[in-house]
Amino acid sequence: MKTPVIAVFDVGKTNKKLFLFDEQYNIVFERSARFTETVDDDGDSCENLESLRLSVFDSLHEVFRKTEFDVRAINFAAYGASLVYVDEDGKPLAPLYNYLKPYPEELQRKFYATYGGEETLAYTTASPVLGSLNSGMQLYRIKYEKPALFEQIRYALHLPQYLSFLVSGRMYSDMTSIGCHTHLWDFTKHAYHEWVRQEGLLAKLAPIVPGDEVFPASFPGNGYGVGVGLHDSSAALIPYLVSFHEPFVLISTGTWCISLNPFNDTPLTKAELEADCLCYMHYKGTPVKASRLFAGYEHEQQVKRIAEHFGQSTSRYRNMAYDPRVVSRLRKAEAGPRSIGGKVSAFAQRELSDYASYEEAYHQLLMDLVDLQRRSTRLVIEGSKVKRIFVDGGFSKNAIYMNLLAEAFPEMEVFAASMAQATAIGAALAIHQAWNAHPLPNDLIALRFYAYAKENEGTA
Repeated sequence: MKTPVIAVFDVGKTNKKLFLFDEQYNIVFERSARFTETVDDDGDSCENLESLRLSVFDSLHEVFRKTEFDVRAINFAAYGASLVYVDEDGKPLAPLYNYLKPYPEELQRKFYATYGGEETLAYTTASPVLGSLNSGMQLYRIKYEKPALFEQIRYALHLPQYLSFLVSGRMYSDMTSIGCHTHLWDFTKHAYHEWVRQEGLLAKLAPIVPGDEVFPASFPGNGYGVGVGLHDSSAALIPYLVSFHEPFVLISTGTWCISLNPFNDTPLTKAELEADCLCYMHYKGTPVKASRLFAGYEHEQQVKRIAEHFGQSTSRYRNMAYDPRVVSRLRKAEAGPRSIGGKVSAFAQRELSDYASYEEAYHQLLMDLVDLQRRSTRLVIEGSKVKRIFVDGGFSKNAIYMNLLAEAFPEMEVFAASMAQATAIGAALAIHQAWNAHPLPNDLIALRFYAYAKENEGTA
């Protein structure tokens, strides 16, 4: 008997993955690919769109040949801030420009001077000023730098929706992509920003459909539904929204540590925007307040510095236990916390010769990073009724980080959360009703509770 499955394409900048999940959300098949980047018409590196398109079809052909599976639905999650410019037939007209592509300063100045200044735009669109990472600015740039191309464009589709179009044959926009630091959406009016209409961009944006919308497929082997596709950060939040109904904050840790609060709908303040806060969009269309910290990257750089100084391996910290006595000793030795602003921890300024061992220096690094994390996460907790913090990604496996975080939020329940492939499972869960007759599973996420007890500190 064939196993009913959903196929999910999880398209990251580096790895492109295809998963098949059964009705209990177990992975029953996976395939991974990496493509060599190509260059755009300015010589800047960019995604090879044709390789990606062919890979989607090749992967589906392979899956449909597998007689043990019955594909009931397909969905997509992909990185944001990337637009595919297509003609009437959906054929790409230009390269998939990289969101890290430098933005022309003069054009940027002209844009903000015309539409009320950086501060006003950042506030209304719930996003810091990020150049090409504000994907609406990419379309604005094409209008002025490549007017002939602009005229030819039928729609500018965000990458997840372009991938969905390849299989459904339908061109739509989705709120998780539009609502994530694009500068396109006015969060104060719940509509496209006025500048989008004034610049004539509305006609270039496909109609908006809900994130849980499903279409029939145009691809051979019919009989399955196709999701509209989701922005990857929003997709990764869905398993938590499905599993937990009490208000929570999710700290998603990796190179960036992003605190996501889907239970905070207070508008962003000027101070929050300056502290790198923004809003993502929930797949049901409501804002998710978020703050970002480059803490994973800083951790990686400082671990190298510690390892070199003490002549140890950079991976030594991985099995290191939390030692409350070391923390207590370090706190007593320091007259007061030294901080160098809200984006980099104090550790970069510290002298490693002040520490007796690798363990001591590493505990100090984590104390400094968690001090920064506390401030970053508090920005999105303010004004909400959150009582739980979930941490997933790399730091969730770090006992020192987790214990210090529990200490930093004594009024919260702090959990390390683990689940395989949260982004892909989120994209599958978004269209659960369209393919899966079973109730939503309640064991998707494994939790480990971290309690801070002051009496455990001990003395050294």
